[in-house]
Amino acid sequence: MRSTRTVEISTGLFVLLGFAALFFMVTQITNRELSVDGASYDVTAQFENIGSLKPGAAVSMAGVTVGRVDSISFDQNVYKAVVKMRIASNYNRIPNDSDAAIMTSGLLGGQYVGITAGGSEEFLKSGDRITLVQDALVLENLINQLVASFMKRDNSDDAQQGAEGGQNKTEEAKQ
Repeated sequence: MRSTRTVEISTGLFVLLGFAALFFMVTQITNRELSVDGASYDVTAQFENIGSLKPGAAVSMAGVTVGRVDSISFDQNVYKAVVKMRIASNYNRIPNDSDAAIMTSGLLGGQYVGITAGGSEEFLKSGDRITLVQDALVLENLINQLVASFMKRDNSDDAQQGAEGGQNKTEEAKQ
């Protein structure tokens, strides 16, 4: 009887320690993210497809988080998503001919905006728009294209075999 009580208490302590470790990890991960509440400037970019990009997603250059996605809206005049990004002011030397792409963290990770530096001598400033963009790759679209290419290949193989079969029957009829 005493040994079962000891097992129950030790199991409870183990579960409590697990929850405490999980809580600690969550607080550490969220504290490491860049906060752009201080001095910053806003830039926008228009995308045909933003995938599952959300406000608060990272904006990064060379793997370094330089800002956050502030808001996402839809421009009914050009039928594009407008992504407003808030960049920390200490990253004020981003060339104005840089390009922005919607990237994915890993295979199934969240999406973020990746900026690749251009070669201009002038830099982005508040209110500027990044004009060179690359839309998000939507996994479903890639799978549909792959299936369509396999179906097309199978259909062309069947048509070729059918044509060869018809040619063989014609040759047999001549003999």
